[in-house]
This record gives sequence, C-alpha cells and structure tokens, in this order.
Amino acid sequence: MHIPDGYLGPATCVVGYVVMLPFWATAVKKVKETLQTRLIPLMVIGAAFSFVLMMFNVPIPDGTTAHAVGGSLLAIILGPWAATICVTIALAIQALLFGDGGITAFGFNCFNMAVVLPFTAYFIYRLITGDSEATSYRRWLGGLAGGYIGLNLAALCAGIEFGLQPAIYGGPVYCPYTLSQAVPAMLFAHLTIAGPVEAIVTALVVRYFQASDPSLFLVGASSKVQATVKAGFNKLWYVIIALIVLSPIGLLAQGTAWGEWGADEFNGMIGLIPQGMAKLADIWHSLLPDYSVPGLGGESAPFWQNAFGYIVSAAVGIAIIAGLTYLFSRLIAAREATDKN
Repeated sequence: MHIPDGYLGPATCVVGYVVMLPFWATAVKKVKETLQTRLIPLMVIGAAFSFVLMMFNVPIPDGTTAHAVGGSLLAIILGPWAATICVTIALAIQALLFGDGGITAFGFNCFNMAVVLPFTAYFIYRLITGDSEATSYRRWLGGLAGGYIGLNLAALCAGIEFGLQPAIYGGPVYCPYTLSQAVPAMLFAHLTIAGPVEAIVTALVVRYFQASDPSLFLVGASSKVQATVKAGFNKLWYVIIALIVLSPIGLLAQGTAWGEWGADEFNGMIGLIPQGMAKLADIWHSLLPDYSVPGLGGESAPFWQNAFGYIVSAAVGIAIIAGLTYLFSRLIAAREATDKN
C-alpha cells in the first residue's frame, strides 16, 4: 500500500508530514519513557523484520500484488509507539534507497502503516486479551484479529487518500482514480490476501513466543515490569537471516501492487501520464531501484540473478536499518542518562 511520488498533490503531501510530526515527536518521548536500554536489540530486530516482510509480495486475483507490513506484531511486542518508530525507519530506507514508496508521500505512508496499522492492531489485541496469561489462546487470537483489521484499516486510509486527489485538484492531475474506484481496489487486495497474511504471520509469531519466551509480551509494559524480561534476543536474528534468504519468493508474484505503478507502467495502462504525476514521479532517483543491483539482473536475466540482487538489497537495507535504529535508540538512552544526572 505504498503511495509513490506523483500520486498525491503537493498540498496533500504537506498535510501528510504535518499530521505525522506530532506522532513522531510523541513516539520518541514515549519510547524514551518506557523502553529500557537493554531492550534496544529487540527494537532493531523489529524494524528489520518489518522491512524484509514488506519485500514478500503476494499475488492478488485481479493481477496485482500486495504485502504484509508486520506493524501489528511490533505493536503487540514493543508497544504501538515503538512500532511507529520501527516502521517509520523501515519505510524511510525503502523510499530513499530502493524507491519503494514516495518521498513526497512519505508522511501519509507513515500515517497508514506506522500509525493506523499498529495502533488499531494493538487496541484490538488488548481488547481481546485483557488481563489473560501470556500463554492464553486469547493472545494469538488477538494478534490474528488485530493484524487483519489493522492492515485493512490502513489500506482503507490509503484508498481514501488516493481517491480524494481528483476532487481536491479538480480532475485527474495526480492520481486519476476516484473514491469509488480507489477504495474498493485497495480493500479487495487486503481483505482477501494481504490482510490474512498479516493476521496469520502475527498469530504464528505470537504463538511461537508463547511457547519459547512468554516474557517478551512484557516488553511494551512499564520499566519495572520490563526488568523481568529475559535478555538474549540474538536468536531472533536467525529468523531475519532466514527471511533474507527467502526474500526472492517475493519476485515470483506477478504484477505491481495497486496504486504503486511507475509513470511508464501507468502510461502503458491508460495511454497517458497525468500532468502532476509526470512532474513528481521522478523527483527522487534511488540507488537500488526496485531492490535490484545495477548491472545484475533485469527483465531478460535468469531468475537466479534477480534473486541474488534481491537478497543483496535485503541485506543492505536491513544493515542500514539496524544501524539507524540502534543509533536512534542509543541517543535516547544517552539522553535518558543525562536527564537522570
């Protein structure tokens, strides 16, 4: 559900950033108050997990693709404010390094996937789980429901943002699809495929944590409660490494996600490029466009070359995300230590 450059007009993009500013500021404050320094590695893993999960495209019956985000799981384990930071960092690297999602539309992409998704999933999860034990079936059931509803509500927001553009700008200057076209298209992909994937991934990982380390469900709690949480999150990196190796599976899905077509693709579909879209579509040139390595792979190249480029891109992206998340977390920890002194 990434919104690319050119699909939202300038005024809309400004609104997206303005809307997100208080969320980012509050997230930093909340994480500083609740997340202990020794739990920083889990936050790094969370951002990396969200990034690589979004590389797994799944086919939609209408010929497009979609993907899960992982924001629901991060909200359940880390809390919704920490999830906001993790998904924001993942989206920033996707946009800047790989051209996945727009720079101009970054504010609304974050609002949809780093705010609407994790907060919706978290509150539904809490509503279902209540004060149940960490090993209760209500935990994975809450993750299942929260993941499904959270992702679909985020998709609904994206559909509305797409569909409002013709009304705001007096015609198909940017995104040409109306609300009656954009909203059903976005919801179809996520109600049928992407939503169930987000729900199942969330429920399965929650169930795994219930069996292996139920104390992880206390990470998003108060600092005093967090003191009981076990250290040693390094084993979770094996999961990230496995996802990197398996990431080329995302290349098998044919088609582009609805609303994420490049200007050339859009021109081939309807025979023209809206004037505003043409001006903004190439505003940013990424270093590794579409998770590819320059000189390696391409449409006519064998699958293994494209797969190798995909794996390299995943590894590079996760390395940068891990570094940025760790740096951000350490800065918060350093500021916290300064305030105490």
